[in-house]
Amino acid sequence: MNKYAIGLFSSGGIADVGFIKNNITFLALNELLKDRAALLELNYPESKVFAEDVWTSYPKIINYAKEKLGGNKLFLLFATPPCQGMSQNGAGTLLKNIREGKRPKLDPRNRLIIPALKVAKELKPEWVIFENVPKMENTLIEDDSGNLVNIIDMIRIELGKDYEGHPYIVEFADYGLPQRRKRLITVFTRNKIAKKIFKEGTPLIPLPTHDKNGENNLKFWKTLRESLKDFESLDAKNKETAQSKTDPLHRVPLLDEKKYFWVENTPENESAFDNQCINSDCKSQDNPKHGAKRNGDGINQSKKNTPLFCLKCGSLLPRPYTEKDGKKRLMSGFISAYKRMSWDLPSSTLTRNFIYACSDNKLHPEENRVLSFSEALKLQSISNYSYEWGPLVIKGKKIKVASTTLIRDVIGESAPPMFFDLLYKHIEKISKGLTKNNQTNNLLAYC
Repeated sequence: MNKYAIGLFSSGGIADVGFIKNNITFLALNELLKDRAALLELNYPESKVFAEDVWTSYPKIINYAKEKLGGNKLFLLFATPPCQGMSQNGAGTLLKNIREGKRPKLDPRNRLIIPALKVAKELKPEWVIFENVPKMENTLIEDDSGNLVNIIDMIRIELGKDYEGHPYIVEFADYGLPQRRKRLITVFTRNKIAKKIFKEGTPLIPLPTHDKNGENNLKFWKTLRESLKDFESLDAKNKETAQSKTDPLHRVPLLDEKKYFWVENTPENESAFDNQCINSDCKSQDNPKHGAKRNGDGINQSKKNTPLFCLKCGSLLPRPYTEKDGKKRLMSGFISAYKRMSWDLPSSTLTRNFIYACSDNKLHPEENRVLSFSEALKLQSISNYSYEWGPLVIKGKKIKVASTTLIRDVIGESAPPMFFDLLYKHIEKISKGLTKNNQTNNLLAYC
């Protein structure tokens, strides 16, 4: 029997691939940005893609789904609303300010959860899953009556008593992803068996399979050494060495002469801001390192007195600098910039800036470059699934392959399909009463 789903705020549909692997059919997908929508049309030819604002598309999606379902039940609503407006502040602080008459300015993007809930209330899927940043838990939004409410509380209220669920903060490295990446996975169900098992203490997400230190009989985190060992060596010094001859996506942007100088002198798991003297007659290792501290206003600021020239011999240190009127000064930045990753850990979180050397902790552990697109696809588990980057049609124009910018952005803004593959297998088991777990309390404490 076919199981049907609807996806909202789908970007390029990367996370959804984990469900597709388990024979879930997405009837409809919604994405505002035309280039992402083009990727959806390419990779989900059986789905109706609504390339428009969800506020205008959600009634159309409801009507279309009802027509296509023809009396069948919707299995899943999967929504990944934008996270840019999620509050860094705790809900308690915001509510305290409101009581004191200091009404906060709320980001309207956070209200995009509302049309998603309208779809859920109308179509009554068996499972509702939201994926977002952990700070979603503490975000307040304004409901249709003008009241401020926590997003998770709104989900509970709008879905009603038919549903049971919980938000879980998930570290994907704990599930075998070779990347540190935390997200909030909020799962609600109206499946009677799953609800009963959940009330008895079984979580609605699978238990972790990996641990940083391999504790509790879990596997060790997957490392970059293990994950990148089969990739061809690259070097960002020139075009010939920055591109694989066999894999068009195994390529990296070039580094200019200055940046290459900083990077090539940076050790594994260190930042170029901490590089020491390379003068063969000196090689002092005692130059103060860079760092940050909080100022009087509590703002974390990088040091202003980190030396750019060796204190012992006066030579220029291979540290990031800017130059004006012939004068060099240390570049403003934190020690996480121009920093190499560690071979024996997962990668840092891949953002849309993962191809920039100045982004947080994005340099290859050993080679003089950032990660390639192919390596990023591996670290996001995308390469384990079927996904195409072209040809696609964007705004009526046929494109041979997605642009570098589009590939970069979609990789960086997506959640790994591997986890949602595991999540589906878990909810399928508890829907049939096939699994119960006595480690629930540990998981809830972890989350």
